[in-house]
Amino acid sequence: MKIESGLDGWLRYAELPTESRKTARHYSGIIVLDRDETSPVYTAGKELQDGLNRILGQRVDIDFELPSQSSSLIVVGTIDSFSAAGGNIKEIPALKEDGFWLDTHADNNCTHIIGQNERGAIYGAFEYLMRLAQGNFGPVASANNPSAPIRWVNQWDNLDGSIERGYAGPSIFFRDGEVVDDMTRTAQFARLLSSIRVNAVVVNNVNANPKLFSETNLDGLQRIANAMRPWGVRIGISLYFDSPKEFGGLPTSDPLDPAVNSWWKEITAKLYDKVPDLVGYTIKANSEGQPGPLTYQRTLADGVNMFARALKPHGDGVVMYRAFVYNHHLDESVWEHDRANAAVDYFKELDGEFDDNVIVQIKWGPIDFQVREPPSPLLANLRKTKAAIEFQVAQEYLGQQSHFVYMAPLWREVLDFDMRIDGKASHIRDIFSGERLGWNRSGYTTVQATQPGLGIIYLSLTCMLMAGLPGTPSQTQS
Repeated sequence: MKIESGLDGWLRYAELPTESRKTARHYSGIIVLDRDETSPVYTAGKELQDGLNRILGQRVDIDFELPSQSSSLIVVGTIDSFSAAGGNIKEIPALKEDGFWLDTHADNNCTHIIGQNERGAIYGAFEYLMRLAQGNFGPVASANNPSAPIRWVNQWDNLDGSIERGYAGPSIFFRDGEVVDDMTRTAQFARLLSSIRVNAVVVNNVNANPKLFSETNLDGLQRIANAMRPWGVRIGISLYFDSPKEFGGLPTSDPLDPAVNSWWKEITAKLYDKVPDLVGYTIKANSEGQPGPLTYQRTLADGVNMFARALKPHGDGVVMYRAFVYNHHLDESVWEHDRANAAVDYFKELDGEFDDNVIVQIKWGPIDFQVREPPSPLLANLRKTKAAIEFQVAQEYLGQQSHFVYMAPLWREVLDFDMRIDGKASHIRDIFSGERLGWNRSGYTTVQATQPGLGIIYLSLTCMLMAGLPGTPSQTQS
């Protein structure tokens, strides 16, 4: 009897019964249109090779060039690399960012897995392997596009190696104030995330520790990014607003102070030197006693725009500003003190004052991930400022450590809710896909206290809703 560790999760690629394997197509080779071993396309080829071996018992070699005449191949690459290799791209429909085309009855009885980009290619590989693992050998020719560009996970990992709330055991990223040396679990985690089309991880807790900026930890963040990059997963970090004062030795962290601005620009440049594809920052400020721009009598826009300007010279990095801002000392017996409307009170009047690489990250409910809440009113009160909706993937409020809770119906109910913005149909799923308000950068985040193992199931359920898996509105078929 084979003993499994569970680390592979749903990617265990169990061998199909002999009779089922007999009906599967036998492949003569896998053509991988990228030789770079850090590329998600290369990783997709290796994953296909492993999956064919374990699921179907087929040992198939990898090559890197399209042959002039051959049949029964799997070809995996991007639209650009496939076209450059002489492939026919005329039948591939327009794809969104991270989308892919899967065609199992292409020319010469080949299977084509063609991504809009490198992430799309590996997503397509996982999609095809999922079909094989289910014994589904039927023909398919479909375009699959994620429902939104932002599909992030916010980890609750602390530098001391603990995870907030304690649900998931020790962190796989940190120990004793530093990034761990062994990236084995990090790569395993990235593989699971990639298979459900999560494209970024904010690796540290939003209750952030400024010691993350030490030279040792900057090197450590580089190791984390290097381990995740072959799976198409980028990393970001959470910031502590008062870092210039508490770590940088400045007398203030005032966002309008030129020295503070310079400090953040310098630390951002150091980060990009180590992690050139850093996806950006997440910031929790003026919430639950945390310092923030209001501490220095500045607006929330003043504070977050400082980070946005620091990121701007380095590419497409964004700042996710958590809308979880409220006075945690207010007397809730006073009816004017409406915590459920606090995010609207703080953010609505600032709509349009945020830089274009700022995204407001809004908890789906207005209180704090309670068992039953209405959707946050802020979801209907931003027009010019792009936003992302935040779900919780942890046991907090939903059984603590004593119960297993199936949360997917709740998330589906939230996404299907109609906010009726300006009296028009405005389902939350359409707001955060960007379709309803014309946003070009929006999406979904989770805050979570889960790591590889059983807890990852919570994450997978969320991402099936947000990443455009088969059966969701983001998939188009031909």
